Amino acid sequence: MAFTMESCNCIDPQWPADELLMKYQYISDFFIALAYFSIPLELIYFVKKSAVFPYRWVLVQFGAFIVLCGATHLINLWTFTTHSKTVAIVMTTAKVLTAAVSCATALMLVHIIPDLLSVKTREMFLKNKAAELDREMGLILTQEETGRHVRMLTHEIRSTLDRHTILKTTLVELGRTLALEECALWMPTRTGLELQLSYTLRQQNPVGYTVPIHLPVINQVFSSNHAVKISPNSPVARLRPLPGKYMPGEVVAVRVPLLHLSNFQIDDWPELSTKRYALMILMLPSDSARQWHDHELDLVEVVADQVAVALSHAAILEESMRARDLLMEQNVALDLARREAETAVRARNDFLAVMNHEMRTPMHAIIALSSLLQETELTPEQRLMVETILKSSYLLDTLINDVLDLSKLEDGSLQLDIGTFNLHSIFKEVLNLIKPVASVKKLSVTLNLVQDLPVYAVGDEKRLMQTVLNVVGNAVKFSKEGSISITAFVAKPDCLRDSRAPDFFPVPSDDHFYLRVQVKDSGSGISPQDIPKLFTKFSQTQSLATRNSGGSGLGLAICKRFVNLMEGHIWLDSEGPGKGCTAIFIVKLGIRRLSNESKFPFAPKVSANHGLTNFPGLKVLLMDNNGVSRTVTRGLLVHLGCEVTTVGLSEECLRVVSHEHQVVFLDVCAPGVDGYELAVAIHEKFTVRHEKPLIVALTGDTDEVTKENCARVGINGVIMKPVSVDKMRSILAELLEHRVLY
Repeated sequence: MAFTMESCNCIDPQWPADELLMKYQYISDFFIALAYFSIPLELIYFVKKSAVFPYRWVLVQFGAFIVLCGATHLINLWTFTTHSKTVAIVMTTAKVLTAAVSCATALMLVHIIPDLLSVKTREMFLKNKAAELDREMGLILTQEETGRHVRMLTHEIRSTLDRHTILKTTLVELGRTLALEECALWMPTRTGLELQLSYTLRQQNPVGYTVPIHLPVINQVFSSNHAVKISPNSPVARLRPLPGKYMPGEVVAVRVPLLHLSNFQIDDWPELSTKRYALMILMLPSDSARQWHDHELDLVEVVADQVAVALSHAAILEESMRARDLLMEQNVALDLARREAETAVRARNDFLAVMNHEMRTPMHAIIALSSLLQETELTPEQRLMVETILKSSYLLDTLINDVLDLSKLEDGSLQLDIGTFNLHSIFKEVLNLIKPVASVKKLSVTLNLVQDLPVYAVGDEKRLMQTVLNVVGNAVKFSKEGSISITAFVAKPDCLRDSRAPDFFPVPSDDHFYLRVQVKDSGSGISPQDIPKLFTKFSQTQSLATRNSGGSGLGLAICKRFVNLMEGHIWLDSEGPGKGCTAIFIVKLGIRRLSNESKFPFAPKVSANHGLTNFPGLKVLLMDNNGVSRTVTRGLLVHLGCEVTTVGLSEECLRVVSHEHQVVFLDVCAPGVDGYELAVAIHEKFTVRHEKPLIVALTGDTDEVTKENCARVGINGVIMKPVSVDKMRSILAELLEHRVLY
């Protein structure tokens, strides 16, 4: 086994080192180390000389690496061992190549570093930055210039609200700002089918020239929100003649939205029409190389928008001014109509006041003298005639009241005079007034007061009596024969509502009740279609007019207003001509309580029965400037046993009146006489209260203001003309008992 091991030559014997090869390795390692050590030195020199190299730590790391590599090769000089020939050749070749490359790198760096240092890296960097900043500044300056022009143009355009000035200023300022050869504005015609040349900058083309609105170039511009370059040869761009040898400048067109005036609505803002545009044409100078820039196109678009806004404001202003002028005209007309209406109302009121006094004065004479005549010895025939005169006078007095009340109802001055009254007496008095007239026409009149009807009620006695009297009077007036029935009862809750009055909502209560009155006649009836006309003043149906019944046509119109004031409802029922008619009304009345008092600070209007027929020895002073009225009133008082002193002037009345006069009658509404001042003077004349006479205003004025003025100056009562004997007797009795009469 040992023999085998000894005789086996498994490892090649070491090839003895060649002296020459070893020398080459030593030399190569030396130059490699020298090259490695020189490269970091060159890099350090480069870093120191160059101030723009940003990665110095990389160079430091690279230099350390090279130094270490050089050190490795330097160490190899002392670590050579015996190698095989093959290995030695390979190592020698590698080291020779490394040495050659390292030396070449070192020599190349020595040659390149001066060239690198000669490159002006920083200057180039700054130059590039400066060029970029110049471009940005140019853009900013361009934008500022554009903005300045826009502000300037906007200021010029918006400085006025006149449409023509706006458009002309726009062309002038655009032409000056953009140095345009021509600028024009095409406006749509009224038909909207053509564009008309309305404004030009140089005014070389005749204004008024038109082109169809449906041209392709116009549709192209109208369909775009931006300025559009168009051909200089298009119909809308041929704004001025050019010599043949010159090239026309570039042309752009932009649309200008217009506010359509027909879009103005009542109580609303106008709408901006999307189908109506003006066309603005802008042309650069001919035969020049100038072209449109983006900032110029932006300027044109902004100006077009500003023009649209300015035109809309101008249109709104124009419409507002037209509306203001129209409103002023309407206000002037309304003010004129109001003044005329006020003048007419004053004239009507003055006329009615005068006529009221003038009509009641003769009525007072007729009724007073007739009532005096009635109390004398008369034959039955004479008594019937006197009674007829009295009843007719009372009806005439009612008509006078109707006219005056209608006037007050129309101007809203009529108010209800609420008080406690005898409800049964109203119907009985109406029956007594109507019977003489009905007997002449041989009409039977019956009155039916249902048992549940209260004797006393709270309301306006006078207006209720006028209503009942008018309704019954109409039945008598339009009936030739037959009968008339009057029925009064408390309306039940289930029969208050009526389909003909949807706005009538009666509400039952413990404090009031609803009085229902039905007046049925057997006359010729009314057509159903004519019934609504009867409640219109001065209106009569043809069928009624043909009866020759007369009448003013005021009765039912006033009744309707009175009933409405009393929170009620009135209507008529008739099956047709020849079948009679039924008038029905419902009014709201208060229920009399034991503690109930009138809303006025005076005694209730309940007629007192004193049993007195005359007043012997009662000293009365009568002041009335109308001789007839003075004589008639004196006759009434003398008939009642009074000792009467009459005067016609207020000064005379103040001189004559003494503490012996118990009652003083004054006509406070006589023309030229201030009865209120006279009443105050009479009170001032007597300092002791029990010596002051009772002052009674004798007047024909039914105005509520008259009553208030009388109460204000201390007048004890008001008597409305005309006055009969019975009325005067009742007045004096109540006045002497209560010392107040309203």
